[in-house]
Amino acid sequence: MKRIPALLAVLAATLLSAPVFAGDDRPLTVQELPAAAQQFLRSCFPSDNKEHKIAYATVDDDWFDREYKVVFVDGSKVEFDRKGEWKQVECKYGRVPLSIVPQQIQAALADLYGDYVVVGIERDRREYEVKLSNRLEVTFDRSTFRIIDIDD
Repeated sequence: MKRIPALLAVLAATLLSAPVFAGDDRPLTVQELPAAAQQFLRSCFPSDNKEHKIAYATVDDDWFDREYKVVFVDGSKVEFDRKGEWKQVECKYGRVPLSIVPQQIQAALADLYGDYVVVGIERDRREYEVKLSNRLEVTFDRSTFRIIDIDD
């Protein structure tokens, strides 16, 4: 019976200390990124361009997930999932490379907002969210590429 309070104390200490250890970003080199992330950076953000010089890269190890983030000298950033697939691309002072934006989304944006450029794009299992230079955020269904939301 004396073991139960001791076990409860250990369990409480473990649960209370979990947020302290979760979410720590650890710096790493570009060569430590997954191969898919390295290939993505080489093709979409070539290092011979001064604007695409990498400032730093980090890995965020959570208990059940791992995310990578690469930040460029100009303030742009790319976030990757555990496999090295891009999740989010944000370009503060430029535009997102068109090779990242699906053709169907490019066509829809050209029809509706031809004068504005894509400065950010985020994708998950269900949708793409595109940020334009006029501060609009347009959300597309990932399977049909239909517009499902416009947020200003």
